Amino acid sequence: MAEMTWENYKQNKSSKPAPLKGVKVLEVCTMLLGPMGPALLAQLGADVIRCEIPPMGDSTRSLNPFGWFLKDQSPLLLHINQNKYWMGLDLHKPEGQRIFCELAAKCDIVENNFRPGVMEEWNIGYRQIKEINPGIIFLSKNGYGQWGRYARENRPSNDGASQALTGYSWMSRWPGHTPLKMRAYIGDNYGAMVAEIAVLAALHYRDRTGKGQFIEFSQTENIMRPMSWIWPYLQITGKQPPPAGNRDVSICPADTFRCMDDAFVALAAPAPEEFAGLCAAMGRPDLAQDARFKDHTTRLKEENATAILKIIADWIKAHKAEEIEALAEKHGFAATHLYTARDLVENEHFRARDFWTEVDDPLIGKYNNYEFPVKMSETPPKTLWSVRPVGFDNEYIMKRILGKSDAEIQELYKAGALGKWADMQGRRPPPDWDGKAGLRS
Repeated sequence: MAEMTWENYKQNKSSKPAPLKGVKVLEVCTMLLGPMGPALLAQLGADVIRCEIPPMGDSTRSLNPFGWFLKDQSPLLLHINQNKYWMGLDLHKPEGQRIFCELAAKCDIVENNFRPGVMEEWNIGYRQIKEINPGIIFLSKNGYGQWGRYARENRPSNDGASQALTGYSWMSRWPGHTPLKMRAYIGDNYGAMVAEIAVLAALHYRDRTGKGQFIEFSQTENIMRPMSWIWPYLQITGKQPPPAGNRDVSICPADTFRCMDDAFVALAAPAPEEFAGLCAAMGRPDLAQDARFKDHTTRLKEENATAILKIIADWIKAHKAEEIEALAEKHGFAATHLYTARDLVENEHFRARDFWTEVDDPLIGKYNNYEFPVKMSETPPKTLWSVRPVGFDNEYIMKRILGKSDAEIQELYKAGALGKWADMQGRRPPPDWDGKAGLRS
């Protein structure tokens, strides 16, 4: 295979099908953990139908940073819902439940993130859907899974609660300081990705055996997984792993340091040649031969780690961040200043790689968004459109997928099973909008 370059990747992106073309997903999800996973599948080419309870839909629609909207849409909603078809379906009503079952019969995957028992109460749980579609892959994801004490208690959860319960927040702090919640919603975003790995594995299994399956996902257990060395350390030594701020207690030296210009630099130099390069950059080549720092294992001892990190901190605070980065490149150790969000958006490297890309959305218009973070030479992922009001694609789904007539659709509206957005401040789709027919390549 030819080496992937920007030129051939750009050509493939516009001309080749995405890898999950033909896979159909039915989603009834809320907040972040639920919708994020199907959005990843949609960027990979799956047809995703997103169901919301009309008229107001997912509460994420009102979760806006500092109260800010993008053209009447929540930026948080926009971030996790690319390429989906939007349906307003009231699952409290028998007619809505029947429509959901009809759609599930035509889909490969059903995803939800409600508390245990909710889908069953609506007559659309795994046991009910399996009778209709034995090959269905049914993913249920929530804070604590489908069984156990917290599941029985129906304890509410969100990303912050899961970070707290797992010990993640407690570890993410400096000794003696307030615990920190990661602002990037690691439980939601990382959780969504891991859950979709299971979905793709289940698709592979079904391809080989013809059998679908139920997938149960716990957000809290998933956050515990990337906490790596903490669990064996605790179990074997019996010691509580202490918080350490930005210092990496498995690598030395590795920490974040303040520079003279009030910028910060993240630096690491664990390998022998890297540490020797750092010592040379500091003008202290003798430190590489110091008995306290002679090898990585010796440097990791607490008193030695504290000593070398102070030496490095004193050196860095006398330099600007760009000077440290230049020395790191010259001497072969890792160092980079801490980027702000604006720095990243304006960064030439990420723009050259098409990570920040302009989306020409048929309804919202042009805006910049991130692209799928994996490049694939033969089946490149794509972002085609963004968020929609509740029920925006009702007619398209009813007619194109279920073959319903106009009269049948009107009956569903009268019964309250189908619904559409509230006024949305007067915004309406373009008069020639046909439910995105023909937009997928």
